[in-house]
Amino acid sequence: MADTLKGQVVLIVGASSGIGRATTLMAARAGATVVAAARRKERLEAMQAELAGEGLRIVVYQADATSLDDLTSLVSAVLLEHGQIDIAVYATGTNAPERSMKVMPPETWTNILDTNLNGAFYLAHAVLPTMRQAGAGHIIFVSSTAGAIADLSGAAYQASKRGLLGLAHAIRLEERAAGIRTCCVMPGLTNTELVEKRPEKLSGEMLEKALQPDDVAATILHVMAMPPRVTVPEILMVPSLA
Repeated sequence: MADTLKGQVVLIVGASSGIGRATTLMAARAGATVVAAARRKERLEAMQAELAGEGLRIVVYQADATSLDDLTSLVSAVLLEHGQIDIAVYATGTNAPERSMKVMPPETWTNILDTNLNGAFYLAHAVLPTMRQAGAGHIIFVSSTAGAIADLSGAAYQASKRGLLGLAHAIRLEERAAGIRTCCVMPGLTNTELVEKRPEKLSGEMLEKALQPDDVAATILHVMAMPPRVTVPEILMVPSLA
């Protein structure tokens, strides 16, 4: 995979853990110029140091995905430093234990929608003008199988993840004449910190059978490396045994 993304500026939001972190590491090792953003700057800096030990460099920014101002400022800073954004990845997501309609308070609904869906719109809103000007660009949204298949992940989570799929398709159709592509990656159960927000703890055996962050990141890198003539609108991934 070395140098498959050489010359590409890749912005990853939600890079401090899970799928976002794994994607950051893989993209850097594939030769991309990577900008990693998240709220937890100390985690970003630890990853930056890890890659520096391999002779690789990434740029890190602290940003809250639920803030339009933060993401607008982030994109402006990246363009000022690098002059372009070729690929943007939205890998931020959350859920809550109190996810059923019987127990979910309105503030939980709002927080999940802000994190999973509104932030994705904010990122797209910020990067699309420069991609239109360049006549090319790729936006990859990390959703969930809940975006396509009904499950018990909760109304807020399902609504946000289905909304993410709709957002990806809308942008793809509206912007394809400008050379802009989108992909919505929808993994099933993945062993990330998000499993800690389930109402009931999963067994170690179940987590071993789950997808791992590297599995999803490798799929994202595969989509990134596709030539401009190829668009992969959506990908559904599920564990084989879980």
